[in-house]
This record gives sequence, C-alpha cells and structure tokens, in this order.
Amino acid sequence: MRMIERVWYQHPWYKWPVFIVLFPLTVLFWAVSRARKVAYSMGLKASVKVSAPVIIVGNISVGGNGKTPMVVHLAQFLTENGYRPGVLSRGYGGHSDQYPCTVISTSEPTEVGDEPVLMRQHITCPMVVDPKRARGAQFLIDAHHCDVIICDDGLQHYALQRDIEIVVMDGKRRTGNHFLMPSGPLRETRFRLAEVDFVVINGEHASVNEHLMQLVPGQLVNLKYPNRRLSLEQLDSPIVAAAGIGHPQRFYRLLEQHAVVIKECLSFADHHDFQEGDLPKERVLMTEKDAVKCQQFAYDDWWYLPVNAKLDINFDQQLLIKLRNKEVR
Repeated sequence: MRMIERVWYQHPWYKWPVFIVLFPLTVLFWAVSRARKVAYSMGLKASVKVSAPVIIVGNISVGGNGKTPMVVHLAQFLTENGYRPGVLSRGYGGHSDQYPCTVISTSEPTEVGDEPVLMRQHITCPMVVDPKRARGAQFLIDAHHCDVIICDDGLQHYALQRDIEIVVMDGKRRTGNHFLMPSGPLRETRFRLAEVDFVVINGEHASVNEHLMQLVPGQLVNLKYPNRRLSLEQLDSPIVAAAGIGHPQRFYRLLEQHAVVIKECLSFADHHDFQEGDLPKERVLMTEKDAVKCQQFAYDDWWYLPVNAKLDINFDQQLLIKLRNKEVR
C-alpha cells in the first residue's frame, strides 16, 4: 500500500504529517469543484440534455470500485428487458484519431482504452468512446438508435445531464478518511451520496438504502490459447498474481477466498501499459482488464479471471421503475 493510501484509509489520519501538508490543497480542490458545480446548476456553464435517458455509473472516490462489471451488468440486463442500450466511455488510456470512436471486437486498448475492450467482450450493444461525453451520447442515439445511454464514469462530468445516477463503492474502503483529494480519496464529499439514485456496495455488507454487488468469478482463461479453461479449484500450484487496477488488493483477496495459493503479488498502477518483461514466464494469474494488454506477448501459462456482477433483485426492479418513470416525463 502506498503512503498516500495509508493516509486515506488507515486511521487515525492526524498522525500522518503528509496529511497536514496536503490539507490546504484539499481546501482549494473543494473550492474549485464547488464553484464548478454551482456554475453548472446556475446555467453559467453549458450542460447538454440528449434525447434519451442517461444512466451514470460513477463513484465519489478515486481508485477501482467495480464500475466496469456494473456497466456490463446494466447493458446485459437492459437488453434482456427490451431496451436498446448504448455504452459510453471516455476511453481512458486510449488515443483515437477520430471521435466519437465506435468500439468493435478488433479495437485495441491503445486506441479506445483497456476497459472498453474488456466490456466489448461481454456485451453486444453499441459502444463508443469520446472524451466529450455529450457528443458521444448523442452519436449513440443518432447512429445506433439507442434508447438509453449507460455512461461509464462521469459522475462529476456535469456537462452531460443525467436521469439516473449510480455510485459504486468498495465495501471495505468506503470513503476512507472522509476527506477530499489529495488529503483524502474523495472527488466529492460523502454528502453527495444522499443525492444519487442508487448506492451499490461492492463485496461487503450493504446498509439500509444500499444495494449489494458481488463479483462472481468464472473459469480461468488462458491468454495464449483462449480455448483452454480451468476452474479456480483446478489450480494445482502456487501462482503469481498480477494486477494493474485501481485496488489490486481486492483481486488478491478474491483469490484467497477461493483457496488459491499465491506465491507473489505483482501490483501495477491502474491502466498500466504492460510490456514484455513486466511479468515472469511462469504461471501468472491476472485480471481480465490487464489481460487485454498482454495477449500479444503472452506466455503459455498466463491466465486471467473473468468476473460477473451479481446484484440483488431489488436493484434491478427499482432501476426499471425509475427508467420507465423517466421515459413517461
């Protein structure tokens, strides 16, 4: 765990000198973000309303919280219930020559980002990346005839108006020390949670007015030979666990819960651009998000673990009710 994460998530925070140094920057961050939000609410900055309901899947803290499995779940669930959803992503880590950029099965992480490539493997609905979210959302409507937009991240991107807001939160870390960046992990104050439509807790106990999301592991898939599959129970030797995600410890904890023997943990920065030589040529188990960037130089015994989001039935039904109410207006 990095020192800054110890400040954010290990109490008491006041014993960390770095917190005292960072706190003035937190005050500045609050002032700027508050002024920006007020400017949008008063119409001083333009906020675009597109011609279909928009569902924002975001968080109020930095780091991995489980948004990607949540977006995949929504896309699949809404398709099954007769909608024509479209998924919109900023495409973090990718650089395209033209936007909006439609994500297809052959898209590369260097062009559209790692998370869109991962999601493309699990959903069939249209998906685009565009740093200008309002433009990308309207493109999904005009070019792909989508009747609901699922926006991956963008809770603080007020230039795009939204109809439903879903916050995904790591159940173990929650809001940390409750402070805004950089002396805390929050992008917005925890009071923002009272304003959103759904608070989804990833992996731990959900309180009243919260919904529990559990990540259910599937079969292991070999990077070099995708037709080769293993169950977690079939792993017969210690493995090297590798993760370049926002919160690698959650991945390691999931493996330990399924009795996987870990010889070594290799943690990388979120969205790490993996290169040949970053990982050892032995049995490595990584996340699916990392695997999309390692397939070109994969070793024979490298595997990834796909996970699926499982939510309580109350969440799914309440989402449909809210969405239908938005359509009536």
